[in-house]
Amino acid sequence: MSGAALALTGFGVLLALMALRLPIGLAMMLVGSLGYIQLNGLDPFLNYIRTTPYQIFANYTLSVIPLFVLMGAFAERSGLAGDLFKAASALVGHRRGGLGMAVIGACTGFGAICGSAVATTATFARAALPELRRYRYDPGFSCGVVAVGGTLGILIPPSVILVVYAISTEQNIAKLFKAALIPGLMATAMYCITIAIVTRLNPALAPAHERVAWADRVRPLLGVLPAMAVALVVVGGIYGGVFTPTEGASVGAFIMLLIGVLRRTLGLGEIRQAILQTAETSAMIFAILLGAEIFNAFLALTQVPTAAAEMIAASGWGPYTVLIGLLLFYIVLGGVMDELAMILLTLPVFFPIVTALDFGMASDEVALWFGILVLVVVGIGMTCPPIGLNVFVVASLARDVPVTRIYRGVLPFVLSDVVRLAILVAFPALSLYLVRLLD
Repeated sequence: MSGAALALTGFGVLLALMALRLPIGLAMMLVGSLGYIQLNGLDPFLNYIRTTPYQIFANYTLSVIPLFVLMGAFAERSGLAGDLFKAASALVGHRRGGLGMAVIGACTGFGAICGSAVATTATFARAALPELRRYRYDPGFSCGVVAVGGTLGILIPPSVILVVYAISTEQNIAKLFKAALIPGLMATAMYCITIAIVTRLNPALAPAHERVAWADRVRPLLGVLPAMAVALVVVGGIYGGVFTPTEGASVGAFIMLLIGVLRRTLGLGEIRQAILQTAETSAMIFAILLGAEIFNAFLALTQVPTAAAEMIAASGWGPYTVLIGLLLFYIVLGGVMDELAMILLTLPVFFPIVTALDFGMASDEVALWFGILVLVVVGIGMTCPPIGLNVFVVASLARDVPVTRIYRGVLPFVLSDVVRLAILVAFPALSLYLVRLLD
């Protein structure tokens, strides 16, 4: 069997195992190991596997992942998400669709101290959905707002997905965080505009409620100052070069723990649950990273990544034609595959192709720009059918709302995402402005 045929067979078997609900990391390890043995033999594989796990997990940069996850877990357990929603609701909740905008604004703030889309979605499904129901918001629209708001957990830096991308492609994490800020804030603005348009066209989706007196807005706003302080210290410190992303994550986790203890919202039980949640999430991510490394070693032996890059280079297609084709493939793939596995599986093939194309920029800038575009399409995939992980997270907490109804609520935001993706493709400077400014 040729290398290309073996690679295609491996992809097919991998998708079949995932469809059977085998853990993604284990599926990649199994298929990659068998493929490696088929191509290179058992003894070379044993030599490879003897050192590879240590080389991966001894990487100091990887420590940023559990630290950011821990910071988000402390934030979730300490009730800061609820404070963010109450503050945003007090400011704009009286407008038509204002509570939906409040969810988006609160998710933006929480994303700056969390870094996980699933955690952000689950947190605000618990914190915001009851309030949206109380003010007679349409259930499908409410769930759709929470599902897309959750994607801001990875779009607003710090982002675990960006950390994984940086490690996989050997890029600078701090530069990727800088590149992600403007596209992330664009997502916030465009989601709020989408809510305003949709609720104007169909007022029944989101009735307005009474304006809150200014005196009653002060207390909720004071409640979010700790969360904003943590975001400012962590993200601002990384952007300003005060500390590395790993140091920033450790500082943020410590400050978040201190805030929770001082507010008396983090007891020993909550701290224990946050640590267990961090351990489980980090173990899952590390298992996927190891599985992807083994599967990618198998792919490298098949020569498929090199052959694909050479084929596209010889095709005569323009750089933007190739890029748009890859992004469309990502959107389709994101509808049926976990976002982390999708990135780790495709980067060995797609990344060399994109960085070899001439976009009129340096290759390191192309790598940063492509990372942001991948981040956006991952966000789209998390809300698109048939899987749409965020949609299912919301559906698991709002069991009386059919999934199809949630997808209808999500659809206007997916269209907004496509428009934002087109803008970022057309104007790379939006992603690279802060990188160029602050370097």
